[in-house]
Amino acid sequence: MMNLNCYLDVNPEVAAAVAAGKPVVALESTIISHGMPYPQNVETALNVEKVIRDNGAVPATIAILGGRLKAGLTPEEIEYLGKTGQAVTKASRRDLPVIVAKGLDGATTVTTTMMIAHMAGIQIFATGGIGGVHRGAETTMDISADLEELANTPVMVVCAGAKSILDLGLTLEYLETHGVPVLGYQTKELPAFYTRRSGFEVDYRIDSPKELAKVFKVQRDLGLKGGILVTNPIPEQYAMNFDVINKAIDEAIAQSVKDGIKGKATTPYLLAKVKDLTGGDSLASNIQLVYNNARLAAQTACEFEKLTGDN
Repeated sequence: MMNLNCYLDVNPEVAAAVAAGKPVVALESTIISHGMPYPQNVETALNVEKVIRDNGAVPATIAILGGRLKAGLTPEEIEYLGKTGQAVTKASRRDLPVIVAKGLDGATTVTTTMMIAHMAGIQIFATGGIGGVHRGAETTMDISADLEELANTPVMVVCAGAKSILDLGLTLEYLETHGVPVLGYQTKELPAFYTRRSGFEVDYRIDSPKELAKVFKVQRDLGLKGGILVTNPIPEQYAMNFDVINKAIDEAIAQSVKDGIKGKATTPYLLAKVKDLTGGDSLASNIQLVYNNARLAAQTACEFEKLTGDN
């Protein structure tokens, strides 16, 4: 079987940190190209990397550029993705062979970021929110590849929960069926991206980065397949009102049905519509929750290094 790493370019700083067993945190690039407008997308991406450095870890923003899988981008590459925006392909697992074979650019989703991080030896990944089972999936079968990747790829994903545009109950059921632990950081309630509330419970409450690292180490020691999902609530001062955000989501979903939006276009469409309906408040919340997740991921990566450094 061919070594996938022949398609992979690891930033020298990232490669050195991985080789030395130092803490590294992966970051996705779809949030740069499809998640936010320019220039906030580039400012946020660079600030997220700074948050990770300030908390003792090395950031590795991941993307596909010119058909090469990239683990660790330069500021210039981040600027390029931000300016190019939605003209860059949103690359999930099914897109990888075509994008690489054609030498194209791709912004990585949670799925492809996990895949490339794993290839590069990076074990912890910070993102905004994961994809999941979409509302109405019982007829559309619209289920994010993120969930299948969590079931199969041994990476810890730190997020602000599943995006509240989804069917959160079915998303949790899917993860449970596939044996993915869903942990709440200092909470037993599943956070729902813009809001700390959802009405659904996670599997376990975990109260410190040290404990998160220990759970991840034990999972790896036991040889269990798949990753771990850490749900980290948006900070209280940036959280949006539960009723306000859900009203906006219901309106956005109704409009998406009228407009015939389907498939991979659904999430960017809904997030943009929710931003408009909330007067831009959701964008500010989105930025803050990403910083919060990066901080926790870096702290957990540092604790994980302490636990595994002598091995």
